[in-house]
Amino acid sequence: MDRFRDRREAGRMLGTRLAEDPPPEPVVLGLPRGGVPVAAEVAAALAAPLDVLVVRKLGVPWHEEVAMGAVGEEGARVLNPAVIEAAGVSDADLERVERRERAEVEQRAGRFREGRTISDLRGRTAILVDDGIATGATVRAACAIARARGAASVVVAVPVADPDAARWLVESGDADDVVVLQVPEVFMAVGMHYLDFRQVADGEVVELLRRSP
Repeated sequence: MDRFRDRREAGRMLGTRLAEDPPPEPVVLGLPRGGVPVAAEVAAALAAPLDVLVVRKLGVPWHEEVAMGAVGEEGARVLNPAVIEAAGVSDADLERVERRERAEVEQRAGRFREGRTISDLRGRTAILVDDGIATGATVRAACAIARARGAASVVVAVPVADPDAARWLVESGDADDVVVLQVPEVFMAVGMHYLDFRQVADGEVVELLRRSP
């Protein structure tokens, strides 16, 4: 299995791919935290502005790594009814998790931007970048946010993705285009496709955004 050295290398490779046919008027939006180092390299390759788009997974309360949906800025909300039903999640459980994650979205957005104005996406191409896609719930919420903010087109760009999640993004119309470097037949976890997949600190996200023109 080919693996990326780290998120920066993956971002440079992804930026090179996108620069072959650059979309018009791009704004690169990294999904914190792991997607921001990837997005910074993509933004540099496209000479495009960099911002964050804060989204939080809604994890099943007793099995939090399993996504039953996601929420994000601008009130975006995406649910996975099949997971909710299979896990036996009640309305009260869902409301409690959603309330907690919405509060985290607001806190993180303020922390990362440090008072800077949110990027204007009206009439522009929103390029949503993460370090990988497993279930797709988080990036689907990000697509909804970008459209709500007036993006003319939404492109999802990631180094690696689960094949079913990548296909669903296209078939559902959540994204206008999906750019993925690796779509392995057997997908287990995003981190398995990186040699260095250490956690990205809030400070690194803030510093990358500060450096962006």
